[in-house]
Order: sequence, then C-alpha cells, then structure tokens
Amino acid sequence: MNPSDYVKEAYRHILRSDFAEAIVCFEAAIAASPADAEVRYRCSITYARSGMLDRALVHAVAAVKLDSSKPEYNLHLQHLQALMLVQEAKRLLEDERTRTNNPYHPITLLKEAITLDPLYGDAYVWLAIAHSRMNEHLQAIAALKEVMSLHPDDSGLRQLMKDLQKSLQSYLQ
Repeated sequence: MNPSDYVKEAYRHILRSDFAEAIVCFEAAIAASPADAEVRYRCSITYARSGMLDRALVHAVAAVKLDSSKPEYNLHLQHLQALMLVQEAKRLLEDERTRTNNPYHPITLLKEAITLDPLYGDAYVWLAIAHSRMNEHLQAIAALKEVMSLHPDDSGLRQLMKDLQKSLQSYLQ
C-alpha cells in the first residue's frame, strides 16, 4: 500500500473507534513516507486522543521539524507540551513527598503550560489549586477568573470559586 492508502485505512479505524489499529496504519504510512509532516501530525493527534502523550509528542515534534510553516502543527505541539506540564504539576501536587521539596515548582510548571496554551482550561484550574495550597488565595481566585472567562457556563468552576472565596475569608480571619 502507498502512504495515502494507510491514512485512509487509519481513518476507517478511527470512525469505528479503533484507535489502536488507526495508530498501526499511521505508523505504516510514516514508515512508507517518513518525511510526510501531515501524516506525522495526524498520527500525533491519534496518539494524543489515545492518551499516549509521549508518542504524540515525538510525532508532533517531527511534524514541526518537517514543516514549520503550518501553524496548526506548532499549536498542536504547544498543546501537547502544556498537557505534559500539567500532568507533571498534578503529580507533584498529589505526591506528599515532593510537595515539601519545592512547593512552588508546580506553579512554575502550570504558568509555563498556560504560556504554551492560553486556552487550556485545566492548567488554570490546577494553577488555582496550587496557589490555594500555598495560601495564595488571591492568585488562586485570579487564575480561576481566567478559566471562568474561557468557560463561563461551567457550574463546577463557579463552585470552586465559592470554595476559594471561603478559603480566603477563613485565611483573613
């Protein structure tokens, strides 16, 4: 098969929600045409949707290296990098042992994630949580206001805002 046949087959698998087979087809297309940035980009998206961020990142980097003129390739790469930073920050926030080493490291990671992808709402939510854990309630509220401007109808965010405001009131008393 030629690379475009593999890509067509990959999309048939995606339509059947068989992402593992779609990845196999994309990888076959890449093996047949390793310099095809579009196939690398599409493969990266499929890996990302399957939760395999490491592999997604490899193909996203390759796509950008092969064709940096496509803004969607760069945006996808930045989004993946932001996802990975948020995952690392969450891991640090949830791990009691690492929390005491450098409690501001998750905040640094989350701010970097927001710089890479200013529309990634989870980064703002985790930044608010990280600030709140450091008793930086005003910064937590500011981060939450940012994400609420992106998702104004999210009732979970409104509830989190109420909780943060209560934390601030308790802290001030």
